Amino acid sequence: MAIEAGTKAPDFELKDNHGATVRLSDFRGEKNVVLLFYPFAFTGVCTGELCALRDELPNFVNDDVQLLAVSNDSIHTLRVFAEQEGLEYPLLSDFWPHGETSRAYGVFDEDKGCAVRGTFIIDKEGVVRWTVVNGLPDARDLNEYVKALDTL
Repeated sequence: MAIEAGTKAPDFELKDNHGATVRLSDFRGEKNVVLLFYPFAFTGVCTGELCALRDELPNFVNDDVQLLAVSNDSIHTLRVFAEQEGLEYPLLSDFWPHGETSRAYGVFDEDKGCAVRGTFIIDKEGVVRWTVVNGLPDARDLNEYVKALDTL
């Protein structure tokens, strides 16, 4: 069960596609965070969603907002994926311990071994203000993220 709006967002420390450490707490007091979990790099729906974010990047990476995309792929896979698709925002690896952050947010599918499509809008105080979880085959609507961010 995914964590709900009003809940303090679990902190995490993950490596990005360049091997740099990213902590959710690094953004506290500075930026709102769009935390997006997706199943796997190089799959059709995931690629479509992440490229749509790339195409609307000023809405999701600016002085007030930081986009963080998390999958259970290795950092090496994420590096190649980001380069191939021109993704210039952090792709975080929840590879090992496998799915630990995805589990903390309640979006890890134990049977499939990957995160489902969970999105969490986290305010500058580290509180989840909006969330949506879609099934593996169901793409999310980016306009919903923008509306949620506008309420912060």
